[in-house]
Amino acid sequence: MVIYPAIDLFDGKAVRLFKGDYQQMTIYNDNPAEIALDFRKQGAKSMHLVDLEGAKKGVPTNQDTIKEIVKAFDGFVELGGGIRSMETVKFYLEAGINRVILGTAAVKDPDFLEQAVKQYGEKIAVGVDIKEGYVAINGWLDKSQVSAEDFFQQMTDLGVKTIICTDISRDGAMQGANIELYKSLSENYPIDIIASGGVSSMEDIVALRDMNLHGAIVGKAYYVGAINLEQAILEAK
Repeated sequence: MVIYPAIDLFDGKAVRLFKGDYQQMTIYNDNPAEIALDFRKQGAKSMHLVDLEGAKKGVPTNQDTIKEIVKAFDGFVELGGGIRSMETVKFYLEAGINRVILGTAAVKDPDFLEQAVKQYGEKIAVGVDIKEGYVAINGWLDKSQVSAEDFFQQMTDLGVKTIICTDISRDGAMQGANIELYKSLSENYPIDIIASGGVSSMEDIVALRDMNLHGAIVGKAYYVGAINLEQAILEAK
């Protein structure tokens, strides 16, 4: 299983939200590239980036900071947040991002998603943010009418290779990953699933690894010292 330590960006800073609430934001570092360097020092070969500002506004917002992080990390980087056009997809891939994540656009503009997957294949992932059993959009602010199960089936049919699945109710809450959710999804859909939201202990890492999940994102647990990143990477192998 691949461990993806995460940096969430807002106004050029590394931040974390509590359960997706922009009013409950904690700033962890004014220079996110420093965090990316620490990820590498602890053995991370892949990382997860989110442009929270871009997700909220619907347009890319932290491009310069993202370029600095990519350069500092010098490994596999996936990025989501405000990517809602082919021009933006192309911009980020040419800027060194290895995989872009479509979230709101995948729900609201399936033709765009289909075009992106057709053109870029495995470089396109989809972020499924679940709120009360339904897919959330617009930076988690709104709940769509699409159920998680229906959406996973649609993505399977489209040929999407990777899905980053976040349980918003667990994100940033340090309450543990929703193991049953990931177990059910991984057993029912032939897609690489990356667990996100609530991964807060080595027990979570082991449980997700043992169900042969593709990956897990470690966010707040890294910043508050609840998970030793180096240890988590070794345990996930």
